[in-house]
Amino acid sequence: MATESPFRADVVRGKAALVTGGGSGICFEIAAQLARHGASVAIMGRRQEVLDKAVAALRSEGLRAVGFQGDVRKQEDAARVLASTVEHFGKLDILVNGAAGNFLASPEDLTPKGFRTVLDIDTVGTYTMCYEALKYLKKGGPGKGPSTGGLIINISATLHYTASWYQIHVSAAKAGVDSITRTLALEWGTDYEIRVNGIAPGPIGGTPGLRKLAPDEMAKGKREMMPLFKLGETQDIAMAALYLASDAGKYVNGTTLVVDGGLWLSHPRHIPKEEVKELSKVIEKKVRVSGVGVPSSKL
Repeated sequence: MATESPFRADVVRGKAALVTGGGSGICFEIAAQLARHGASVAIMGRRQEVLDKAVAALRSEGLRAVGFQGDVRKQEDAARVLASTVEHFGKLDILVNGAAGNFLASPEDLTPKGFRTVLDIDTVGTYTMCYEALKYLKKGGPGKGPSTGGLIINISATLHYTASWYQIHVSAAKAGVDSITRTLALEWGTDYEIRVNGIAPGPIGGTPGLRKLAPDEMAKGKREMMPLFKLGETQDIAMAALYLASDAGKYVNGTTLVVDGGLWLSHPRHIPKEEVKELSKVIEKKVRVSGVGVPSSKL
């Protein structure tokens, strides 16, 4: 259940944001929290009915929000939506690239076309939005001072940090997104005062992604492997975005912030905790008997 925000209600007041994929799930919550904390928010998505519902929900709270239909895979859509956002709000301070595609597939069943589709949305789509947003986000852009640049947040994942079953397409796509984040942080941070960061969410309850990638049939028996023993909430990711968008994150650049409760570090517990001490004693005894190894005090 969502909790009260730890941030001041005006922490991003006066800023204008565009969130791709913001019609539902994690990115809707990012858009909502940015708006609740003072920002004007535009949402970009492919399905008009989803956009209309999301914008209506935000406006029902008295928030300043607008929706623009578009596909991040199409450069002309990216350019049009960005121009419309700036026309509507007078400027653009924050771009959140959250549009993504995903599904479970083993490599032998995943066609190159299916592989390419996910890369086109996640990786190429992220770059396309960044490319078209540069003229608005850079220092001296519309509504900006000569030394004030904007912020890009790219939504990533942790799948590619090691390897993940049935996710070769998304692992490749998000590895590309992370590389885009670091490279643009270097080049555009240097030349244009634009900060570029990422957020890598873990499993977030109640989202379309979790229902698609970790249905109940797969999740049984897996929860005990999670270090914090629970799923995350959409607000957890939105608060990370709010931190990066606020002055609290003004010196953070080129970082992908992992928000997964430590899950990507997790491995099965091969030995129960209560057996570790007894097992250590047995091993120590074997070492003493053999006359080799380190002193027991060093074990």
